[in-house]
Amino acid sequence: MFLLLTFIWCCLLLPVRSLKETPPATVIKVVFTPDRRPEDPESDSLFYQPHRKLRWSDFKATPPLRGPSAAVSYTSFAYEGNSLHKKDTLQINLTLQVFFVKSSSWVKSFAKDNYSLEHEQLHFDITWLVALRFQQRIKNMELTAEDFDSIIQYQYIESFREMNRLQDAYDRETNHGQSPSAQQNWKRSIGEALAALTLEGALTPYFRPLSADCSTVSTFNTDW
Repeated sequence: MFLLLTFIWCCLLLPVRSLKETPPATVIKVVFTPDRRPEDPESDSLFYQPHRKLRWSDFKATPPLRGPSAAVSYTSFAYEGNSLHKKDTLQINLTLQVFFVKSSSWVKSFAKDNYSLEHEQLHFDITWLVALRFQQRIKNMELTAEDFDSIIQYQYIESFREMNRLQDAYDRETNHGQSPSAQQNWKRSIGEALAALTLEGALTPYFRPLSADCSTVSTFNTDW
């Protein structure tokens, strides 16, 4: 997995205070920015853009001769960060990266149809959704100046596990795309979840999909 965890923690030196003075409480401000870099045809990574859907030409790896899968999408997410301490405010700047790795993704020739491509696109959409849930958790947490980095890293690992669980559940419930009705349920649920985003680009707390079967609802019903 590409875990692009790069941190540059910067602090401004504060003047020395008397031992009798009580230092003001540090205000923590977290600012998330999605990685919206322009698409580079030479790059092996395709960063998530809502308007840029996957194409079969993005799948560059050679498929195996044997195996039950007709196509595989390698998607993941990561973040890069830095912080700046100004007076009583610690601003944490995080860039959220959701990407598709071309050289690890493949499709067999007989599977190159629109329905199968939609199945793979939904894998990418799930990764984007989980990344936004990670963002929402961090924004809703009470971080401290002493250990905010370890808290963020822990939540990232937990979100990464959530991503794997959701991807597995999606393939299991749709039988790897062989159940059109189940795939339609997932498509509807993912679409509703993404439509419930706030203007800041994060999920509203306690979101519950409305148009899925019971098993899919229980999969998505995550408390923050």
